[in-house]
Amino acid sequence: MAFARREHGPPRPALLFLLSILPLLVLFIFSSAAAPPTAASPAALHNNNWAVLVCTSRFWFNYRHMANTLSLYRTVKRLGIPDERIILMLADDMACNPRNNYPAQVFNNENHQLNLYGDNVEVDYRGYEVTVENFLRVLTGRHESSVPRSKRLLSDEGSHILLYMTGHGGDEFLKFQDNEELQSHDLADAVKQMKEKHRFKELLIMVDTCQAATLFSQLQSPGVLAIGSSKKGENSYSHHLDSDIGVSVVDRFTFHTLAFFEKLNMYSNASLNSLFNSYDPSMLLSTAYYRMDLYKRALNEVPVTNFFGSVMKTIHTDSAYTGFLAAREVETPLSMRNNILGAAMLQNEASTRRSNIEKMKEAQLRSDGWTEILLEGKNSDTVVMYGLGAMGVLLAISTWLSM
Repeated sequence: MAFARREHGPPRPALLFLLSILPLLVLFIFSSAAAPPTAASPAALHNNNWAVLVCTSRFWFNYRHMANTLSLYRTVKRLGIPDERIILMLADDMACNPRNNYPAQVFNNENHQLNLYGDNVEVDYRGYEVTVENFLRVLTGRHESSVPRSKRLLSDEGSHILLYMTGHGGDEFLKFQDNEELQSHDLADAVKQMKEKHRFKELLIMVDTCQAATLFSQLQSPGVLAIGSSKKGENSYSHHLDSDIGVSVVDRFTFHTLAFFEKLNMYSNASLNSLFNSYDPSMLLSTAYYRMDLYKRALNEVPVTNFFGSVMKTIHTDSAYTGFLAAREVETPLSMRNNILGAAMLQNEASTRRSNIEKMKEAQLRSDGWTEILLEGKNSDTVVMYGLGAMGVLLAISTWLSM
């Protein structure tokens, strides 16, 4: 005797339809979990400063251009930018020139009190290495694999960069080695590439040359501030002649820039506006030019150390800074110092125990593989692979049921 099978639940076609779309729903859920948020990420924080200092001139009579660059090099180092974040390019070695009456020394003042070419000068590009091509490669980061890290500008989207250049220039160009030129559109294109590759947050370009303002005419990238020693049709002049050396030793624009910074230290709050206002046309014998339309912050709110100095990093600790204990050792009795040190040690131990407990709890939370993937939110490929695997299994089940 045959018995008819009683149907329970939804009809078979509806069941097959639900099983067929279930893998797509699973994949959608996992892909949504792995996808980055659609909201715009917050602006990168200013976390490091870099300096690119370029002397483009050769020959002894251009002594002042090397002195200009070494003077800025000394200033930014004094204000806290370390050598590993300074790219120094010198087109000639005036210190070892046979005409130099002071071998291995370079001065920017006729009193000869400050040797700019001391033991701590690290030149990254020297002599014929200073070319337009190498300069543009430094800015854009397009180096050959053989170039060491010490000769690269390893900046990022949180970097403030000071670009200082000095040499002979004209209408929309700056001469390199007296045989090639950097055009204004070359500089603008390099800055555009830097911005697109997130190589800076803000960029200050400072140029000491004739008609320096024309070198900025093609710039279009946001976050760029430019200052030049002279406007179109104006020359930039040297400051004074050193009779012992026989040539001028510093340019006027750089001399007055140094005079401004010699009053400051790395903790000073002087603004860019105060620096720009310090340039007196009657002293420069030219008109300093500023291009500020691409820079959105008010200059009176931007400290000069944002470009010429270091970025102070604050490290949070649960215990008191032990440096205060060392500073008071002279006036603090021995027993009191022992008590203070003992309390600090106990506090450090308690902080360590709390940290270890938090790490253990975090390890327990992450013990399950799925939990780790979802909490980390970093390995999106793994999440997608799990989703594809689940889809394959469910697809196989639905195919088997349809047979």
